[in-house]
Amino acid sequence: MTKAEIIERVYETLGGSKQESARLVEQAFDLIKDALAAGEAVKISGFGKFNLRSKKSRPGRNPHTKIEIMITPRRVVTFKASHVLREQVNRG
Repeated sequence: MTKAEIIERVYETLGGSKQESARLVEQAFDLIKDALAAGEAVKISGFGKFNLRSKKSRPGRNPHTKIEIMITPRRVVTFKASHVLREQVNRG
């Protein structure tokens, strides 16, 4: 599902204008992005939790040239689905 499809479904569910639905979806995504960028975890009840994980610097290798490089430290976003979401997905 794409962002455009999410906007379309919000529009179909709530009515109003497509611009308002797009603004609502964009605003929700921006709130999540801003919280993660600030180092906060984002928990959406019944859906799951987005966490930040710090990765240390480590040696790596360019698969094409086989040259060893150091991979810089970075933060990555992880997602853990709630039990409600897992059950719904597994019901099919």
